[in-house]
Amino acid sequence: MPIIGIDLGTTNSLAAVFRDGAPVIIPNSFGEHLTPSVVSVARTADGGEEILTGKIAAERRFTAPNETASVFKRNMGAKKEYKLGGKTFLPEELSSLIIKKLKEDAEVFLGEPVTEAVISCPAYFSEAQRRATKAAGELAGLTVDRIVSEPTAAAVAYGMHEKAGVSKYLIFDLGGGTFDVSILEYTDSIMEVRAVAGDNYLGGEDFTQALIDLFLLRRGVKAETLTDKERAALYLAAEAAKRAFSKERVVTIACAIGGVSQSEQISADDFETTCQPLMARLKAPVIRALSDASVRSGDISAVVLVGGATKMPIIRSFVGKLFGLLPFSTIDPDEAVALGAAVQAAMKERNESIKELLLTDVCSYTLGIEVAHIRANGLLQAGIYQPIIERNTVIPTSRVETFYTVHDNQKIVEVGVYQGESRTTKDNVFLGSLEIPVPPAPAGKESVDVRFTYDVNGILEVEITAAATGETRRAVIEKSPGAMTPEEIEKSLKSLAHLKIHPRDRDEYRYLIEKGERLYQESIGEEREHIGRVMTDFDEVLDRQNREEIDAFAEELREFFRTLETDA
Repeated sequence: MPIIGIDLGTTNSLAAVFRDGAPVIIPNSFGEHLTPSVVSVARTADGGEEILTGKIAAERRFTAPNETASVFKRNMGAKKEYKLGGKTFLPEELSSLIIKKLKEDAEVFLGEPVTEAVISCPAYFSEAQRRATKAAGELAGLTVDRIVSEPTAAAVAYGMHEKAGVSKYLIFDLGGGTFDVSILEYTDSIMEVRAVAGDNYLGGEDFTQALIDLFLLRRGVKAETLTDKERAALYLAAEAAKRAFSKERVVTIACAIGGVSQSEQISADDFETTCQPLMARLKAPVIRALSDASVRSGDISAVVLVGGATKMPIIRSFVGKLFGLLPFSTIDPDEAVALGAAVQAAMKERNESIKELLLTDVCSYTLGIEVAHIRANGLLQAGIYQPIIERNTVIPTSRVETFYTVHDNQKIVEVGVYQGESRTTKDNVFLGSLEIPVPPAPAGKESVDVRFTYDVNGILEVEITAAATGETRRAVIEKSPGAMTPEEIEKSLKSLAHLKIHPRDRDEYRYLIEKGERLYQESIGEEREHIGRVMTDFDEVLDRQNREEIDAFAEELREFFRTLETDA
C-alpha cells in the first residue's frame, strides 16, 4: 500500500503521492489540489447533524459562522474547544476530519486503501504540537510514524540537494497561520537543518486582518459592533482584495454593514504601510535563525518561498530586498510541502528512484530542567532554568549533565522537565517530572546524572542516575501540556466513528446548495428573489433523483453563479 504525504495547513490542506519517479498532488472530489481546512456542522432533514469539510464547509463561514471552524491549526496541542452545533471538538479532532477527507480522496485517486502517511508540521512547532499533529492522523485512521518539518519537505521538493553551487539555503515558509524560517546546508548527500525560528501566530490570516482593520478604521466602524455574518462577509471581501494585489495596485473592499453597502479603495502602498508591524515580526525570526546558524545573509546561496501567503507581492519584495536574491518560486508555494512530504514517504518506502539522501533535523526549542542557585547571601533561589539540549541542536541527540543536592540530608531528587528559552521555569512550558532517591548527606555531596535523549519525531526520554547507588530512573515524556492522552485518543476515535459525515460522491451538489445559500444571503431585491427561485428549482430536481437531469441543472447553476460573481 502506498504511503501518502500530507500538508496539514492552517488555511488549506493537500496530499501527494510518489508515482512513476515523481511526486504528484492528489486531487480532491472537485478535481482541485487545495482543500480548505474548514469544518462545519449542519442540520439534516431528519433533525440530525452532519459534518461538512473542505470547500463545502468554507461556504458556510458566511451563512453559519457559529457552526463553522477554521484556523484551528494555530491551537494544535492546546485544550481549546470549538463548539459547532451540538458538538464540541478539540483542534486535533477538527484536523483529523480534514485528514480523513484527504485520505478518502487519495483512496479514490489511487484505487486502493491508504493506511499510512507522512504528515508535515511547522518547524517551529513544539513537542506538544507535533504530538497533536500525529494524534490527528491517527484519529483519521492513519499510521503516522513520521512527522516532518515543512521547510525540510519543501527543500526536498525543490531538489535543492541536486542543484549545483547551492550549499546553504533559507526556506521562507509563510502559510495561512504560521511562519517558519529554516537554514539548511547540503554536504555529501546529507541535508542538514542548521537552525529554525518562527512565529506560530503569524501568517496570511494576519495580513487579511490588517486589511479588515484598515477598512473599519476608514469607515469609522468598530469591530465589536459587527454581527457574526457581517464579520464573515467582511473577511471574505478582505481575503479577495488581498489576493487581488497580485494583479492590481488598487483594490476595493465592499461589504454591507447595518444593511448599508460600504466600500473602500485601498492602494498597495497603503497595504504595505499598514503591514509594517507584521513585516517587523517576519524579520525577527530571520535574524534569529541566521544568528543561531552562525551564518551571514550574504552566505545564503538561495531562498525558497513556501506557503500561499508568499504569493503576496509585498512578501516577495520584502524577501528580495532582505537577501538581494531572486527567490525560488518555480513550484507553487501552496504545493511544495505536500510534494516534499510525498518524497519523504517514498524514502520511507525505500523507493529505488529516490537519490540517496540523509536528512537531519534540529530541536526547535531548548529542553532543560529546574534547578536552584545559592545566592551570595547564602539563600536558595529556586525556579532557575538549566538548558540541557539547546535549541537548534541536530537530532537525534543525547546529552548528559551532573547536578548536586541542595539540602542537608536530602533523600529525594525531583527533576522537573521544561521547554522554552526563558531564564526562569515559570516562563517556560512544563513537560513532566520524575524523581530518584539518594543517600542522606550534606548538601552538595550527592549527585545525579541527568540525560536527555531526543529523537527525530520529538520524543524526549529523560534518564536520571544516582552516582552513589547506580540506581537509574527513566521516563519518556509523553504528558505534554494540552496533548491528548492515549485514553482520550481512544475515546475520541469512538466518538468520531459515530459522526455522520457528508458523502464524498455528493460534494458538488452540496457545494452548490451552500454557495447558493451564501449568495442569497449576500443579495437583496430582485437578484435575491431570482437566486431563491433557482435554488427552489434545484431542490426539486434533486428530489427527482435523475442523475442526468441533476448534472445538467448543476452545470446551468454553476454558470449562473459565475455570472453573479463576475457582475459583483
